[in-house]
Amino acid sequence: MDADQIEAGRERWQQRFDAAQRAGRVADRDFTTLSGSRVDPVYGPAAGVADERMERIGWPGEFPFTRGLYPTGYRGRTWTIRQFAGFGNAEQTNERYQMILAAGGGGLSVAFDMPTLMGRDSDDPKSLGEVGHCGVAIDSAADMEILFNDIPLGEVTTSMTISGPAVPVFCMYLVAAERQGVELSVLNGTLQTDIFKEYIAQKEWLFPPEPHLRLIGDLMEYCVREIPDYKPLSVSGYHIREAGSTAAQELAFTLADGFGYVELGLSRGLDVDEFAPGLSFFFDAHLDFFEEIAKFRAARRIWARWLRDVYGATTDKAQSLRFHTQTAGVSLTAQQPDNNIVRTALEALSAVLGGTNSLHTNALDEVLALPSEKAAEIALRTQQVIMEETGVANVADPLGGAWYVEALTDRIEAEAEAIFARIRDMGSDGTMTAGILRGIEDGWFMSEIAESAFQYQVALEKGEKKIVGVNCHTSTVEEPLEILRVSHEVEREQRRVLDGRREARDRPTLDPALARMVEVARTDQNIVPAMLDAVRAEATLGEICEALKAEWGDYREPPRF
Repeated sequence: MDADQIEAGRERWQQRFDAAQRAGRVADRDFTTLSGSRVDPVYGPAAGVADERMERIGWPGEFPFTRGLYPTGYRGRTWTIRQFAGFGNAEQTNERYQMILAAGGGGLSVAFDMPTLMGRDSDDPKSLGEVGHCGVAIDSAADMEILFNDIPLGEVTTSMTISGPAVPVFCMYLVAAERQGVELSVLNGTLQTDIFKEYIAQKEWLFPPEPHLRLIGDLMEYCVREIPDYKPLSVSGYHIREAGSTAAQELAFTLADGFGYVELGLSRGLDVDEFAPGLSFFFDAHLDFFEEIAKFRAARRIWARWLRDVYGATTDKAQSLRFHTQTAGVSLTAQQPDNNIVRTALEALSAVLGGTNSLHTNALDEVLALPSEKAAEIALRTQQVIMEETGVANVADPLGGAWYVEALTDRIEAEAEAIFARIRDMGSDGTMTAGILRGIEDGWFMSEIAESAFQYQVALEKGEKKIVGVNCHTSTVEEPLEILRVSHEVEREQRRVLDGRREARDRPTLDPALARMVEVARTDQNIVPAMLDAVRAEATLGEICEALKAEWGDYREPPRF
């Protein structure tokens, strides 16, 4: 890009920044260094200097969004502190949410227990010993009411990390909002709903792929029509990375899944400019500091280009990739767990420098158990120290133009594009969706991740890669860690309460509502309204999922050796 084009871009950015400032969208804060030197909102090439990279880098707030989605960067709005939490029953988790919000958290992110993630009730025989242990137990809308008691759902954004039974859980969230007196159209938050990554990495599915995609398409249509600010899909690379993928694989597999959901929306006749803003993303922030920053920057650039050039999106909102980040759980160690505070801080800093829109920081004890209250507070304070004390939020994309960062961004982008081509070639019709489905059935994604995980493990065992406290610097003065333990009494109480709720239900209302939901499942009508009626009648999660399994069947992953 020649010098005149760069100056035109700088002027264009300045005009947008000034307009945001006049509109009151720039925070009234101290934008100086610790020593008192004022810093500019963004930096670029010196005046009169040409730089061919600027076509790929651009300016904050404009295509291809490498440097961020907004011309103001974090001066306009800092990332949302969205701490992932859930344990025991709804009442216990509500207390933790109240603590997070009181301590300065900006949004909530719900962690569900394994029975809920698998669409089972707490009294299902397969739930034995798991209720409330890796998240909160939710059996019906009554639990969801308690979960958000005294938390105004019309004002607080809420993320729910669940995919297989995401739609019925979402319906329970809507009913809880109704019972608070909240107009559903004003709700704002995110539902994960990403079933592709379940088949690829996490393995928490309920049905074969086609019924799951039908549910996701219905949810997308419903949200576009009824709850326009709510994001019904958070395409998740986090679990792909945690399963052992490389950074480039995480990026490519995740964006490919996102393209598949774009194709799903288009197949429903939806306008890409209308539904694409409802797609968000969820990435892992791992320990290779600069590689992670480059990954986040490349993600925005790839998504913008594909949405414009392949899928025909014309608006900035539709071309903009918004993402949540969680620090890498897999990087935490049981040995010398205090080191995990340092790991998490560095991972969080990489997410911020990469321009994340919201962030969860893991607690030091999560490798051993659900976070204790003290560990959860340290994790929250980690974000607040980065936000308030380091100055990194003063400048948009502060590492933009650094030779190393730009080279890494270009390399990860090229690796991702090669993977996209491979996925599309696997399909029968050249679409990303067909390639993803074939890759799932053939075990291609799983084998690629397994090979990457194996190579990393070999490097660890040879000492080529180091983990402090594990294969180097192992001497320690640490003391035993007190961890949170969920009592089995939680399960007994949850089952007792569930029994009472079942007895108190109005069967003449419940049974027809469930039957109607199954009838709709046999048609091409949108299933969400019928499912909402079943949830309002206090149908349990397990009842809804079992009724749909009876209609659509269960999924068994093909055995591979």
